[in-house]
Amino acid sequence: MEFADRITRVEPSATLAVSNLAKELEAEGEDVVDLSVGEPDFDTPENIVEASETSLERGDTGYAPSNGVPELREAIAAKLQGDGLDYEAGNVIVTPGAKQALFETFQTVVDEGDEVVLLDPAWVSYEAMAKMAGGDLTRVDLAEHDFQLEPALDDLADAVSDETTLLVVNSPNNPTGAVYSRAAMEGVRDLAVEHDITVISDEIYQHINYGAEHVSLAGLERMYERTVTINGFSKAYSMTGWRLGYLAAPDDIVAEAGKIQSHSVSSATHFVQYGGVEALENTETAVEEMVEAFSERREFLLDLLAEHGVEPATPEGAFYMMLPVDDDDQSWCTNALEDAHVATVPGSAFGAPGYARVSYANSKQRLAEAVERLDAEGYL
Repeated sequence: MEFADRITRVEPSATLAVSNLAKELEAEGEDVVDLSVGEPDFDTPENIVEASETSLERGDTGYAPSNGVPELREAIAAKLQGDGLDYEAGNVIVTPGAKQALFETFQTVVDEGDEVVLLDPAWVSYEAMAKMAGGDLTRVDLAEHDFQLEPALDDLADAVSDETTLLVVNSPNNPTGAVYSRAAMEGVRDLAVEHDITVISDEIYQHINYGAEHVSLAGLERMYERTVTINGFSKAYSMTGWRLGYLAAPDDIVAEAGKIQSHSVSSATHFVQYGGVEALENTETAVEEMVEAFSERREFLLDLLAEHGVEPATPEGAFYMMLPVDDDDQSWCTNALEDAHVATVPGSAFGAPGYARVSYANSKQRLAEAVERLDAEGYL
């Protein structure tokens, strides 16, 4: 059977591949410390669960409005306005996960042969989404700048042009944990305005931040009309399995992206959306407690690694860090999983060969076990 080019040019998700191998070892009875997962290890806050149960009890089990229930769109707009962004409820599409919001944006904006610029290391699915939309990739490497964008602005300026259709910016960043400075974001603004580039601002880790200033691109002068803001509930509210996210954009983009939503997933799950309202309005304390736990784990892991002479760039947000490893990072990760039973993700999957992404969304005990095993097997 012959398959469509849009599929054959895309590789399976590297993060899921690692997870699958880890699960195979666990099925064989091995104890695997899984530092590959991209989700909080906390339960969804109970008030969110209760709000969704209440929605179920009143019968919210039918189709929801395609772009989202009015209560959630209004709550999202209020949240964004609180961030200094000029979005109204009509500028919001609620999606089954932020990944779907990204997919719809790529499909709406990128045409065959259009240039898409990524900042490496970049989350694995950006490349796949760009290719499925027919885009051609240009990549800007931030690794030599400790994964920060500001010192790489000249490189970005060299990479973009009037032919660039889309630039993807993710801060706080997956896989590095970097938070891009205001000067970096203003540099992005200047280039986007100069070359009339649409920008995706992926802010899914916005609330998992350890003190750095969070700058939303759509709030900068002349960026509202050319920015699609992506966010969601998976990370900050520990709702990965609930599949709830959103995009916020100018009216024309919302109108076109809404076509994709209506003809693909139809809508986000009805009763889940009321859990989203509760998350935005009444869950600040639980989020703060989770972020504090991540901050403590970050410091704990950095100290453990320093004891073994390993000094990764300090992440300022999210719950990942990039561990410098062998040039053949894919073999390093595979062998570390098989020998030490510690699961990590090859940096090359993110456009950063020579690194492994580790997630510290795990207990201090398991983080210590992981470092001890890696050291014992000669991987540190």
